[in-house]
Amino acid sequence: MHSDKGPLHGLRFVEMVGIGPGPLAAMILSDLGAEVIRIDRPEASGLGVPRPEAFDFVARGRRSVALDLRQPEGRACALRLIARADGLIEGFRPGVMERLGLGPEPCLAANPRLIYARLTGWGQAGPLARTAGHDICYLALTGVLDAIGPKDGAPVPPLNLVADYAGGTLMLVIGVLAALQHRQSSGRGQVVDAAMVDGVTLLTTALAGLQAAGLHDGPRGTNVLDGGAPYYTTYACADGRAIAVGAIEPKFRTVLLQGLGLDAASFPDLDDPTFWPEARARLAARFAEHDRAHWERVFEGSDACVAPVLSLSEAPDHPHNRARQSHIAVGSALHPAPAPRFSASQPPPPGPPRRRGADGDRVLADWGLSPDEIAALRRSGALIPAREEAAQHDKEASHARPAL
Repeated sequence: MHSDKGPLHGLRFVEMVGIGPGPLAAMILSDLGAEVIRIDRPEASGLGVPRPEAFDFVARGRRSVALDLRQPEGRACALRLIARADGLIEGFRPGVMERLGLGPEPCLAANPRLIYARLTGWGQAGPLARTAGHDICYLALTGVLDAIGPKDGAPVPPLNLVADYAGGTLMLVIGVLAALQHRQSSGRGQVVDAAMVDGVTLLTTALAGLQAAGLHDGPRGTNVLDGGAPYYTTYACADGRAIAVGAIEPKFRTVLLQGLGLDAASFPDLDDPTFWPEARARLAARFAEHDRAHWERVFEGSDACVAPVLSLSEAPDHPHNRARQSHIAVGSALHPAPAPRFSASQPPPPGPPRRRGADGDRVLADWGLSPDEIAALRRSGALIPAREEAAQHDKEASHARPAL
C-alpha cells in the first residue's frame, strides 16, 4: 500500500541549530518524513555565510522554537523536548552541550531511548577536537585536498561538499538510522559520534585500494580519476563552455572517438600514459572546433560518457533533471528535491524555511507543555518570540527563482 507520509513518519527529532552539515542532516531526516523541530538561538549566530532567513534553504520543512539556553528555564525546556524525542542532532564543539547541562548523560537519563547524534569536524576526542575548522581543513588532514587540482597548480577545494556534507552530514544520517535499528532490538539509545575527518577517510577506501595496487600513485593531476587521463577530464568548446568526458572503459572510449569522428586505429594508445599528452591535445583540438551545444547533440543518448558542464543555474533546466524533477518549488523558491525516491512511502514536499522562533507556542503545546508553562517561559524571557520580520521574509522569498 502506498503512503505519502515518508519512511521516517512517526519519528521525532530535536535539532540544536548550528551551521552547515548539522542542519542539512536534520533537513534530510525531515524530508524523509520525520518531525524535526529546530531549537534556534535568540539571535542569528553570525557563523557561516550570512543570508536572509528565506534563503537558508537547509532550514526547510521544520518548525522553529527560539530558546535562550543561557537561562535555566530555557535549558530545562530544551531537556523536556529532548525527553520526548527519538533523536537529538547537535553540531557544536565538544563540551558545549555539556556546559549547557544538555550533554549525553542528562539527556539519556531523561530519555534512555534517545539517539544522541553529534557532528563535528575533528570528532569528540583527539588533539584537534576542540579547535575550529572548516571543510577545507578536514580535507587537508585526510590527504584528499592534496589529490584534487591541476598537475602544475595548487590543490583546489571542491566547494564544501566532500567533508561537510558527504563525510559529515551523510555519515551522521547513516549513524542515526543505524542507531535507530539497534534500538529496535535493544530498546536502548546511544551516542553517535560523527566526525568529518572519519567520514572523509572512509570515502577514500576505494581510492586507497587503487593506491595500494599502484594504480593511483602519481602526483596530483597525473592519474586516471584526477584529470590526468585524457579520457577522464574536461575540454573547452568553441564557445568557451566545457564538456566533461568520463570514458574510462575501452568500450566507452570507442564510442567517444566515433562521435568525435576520430579513427580509433590511428589514435594514440589510451592505456599507455606516455601517450596521454598527445591524446589530450588531439581531443582538445577536436572539441574546440564546435560549441558545447553541438557536442551535446552529437553525444545525446550515447554511451560515450560525455556530458555538458552545466552551471548551477543551468542544471535545473536540463531535460533529464526536469524529467527527474530534481528541483522542486518550495514556497516561491526553487530547491533541490528530496532524495532518494521511494515506491511505497514517498514523503510529501517540504515546507519553506520558517522564521526563527515562529512556532514556539504551537510546538511546545504539541510536545506536551501546558499553556501556563508556555506563558511562564515567555515571562522569563527563555522563550523568544519571532521577530516582526514577516513582511521582509515574504519579500525576500518572492525574489527567489520561480519554480520550473
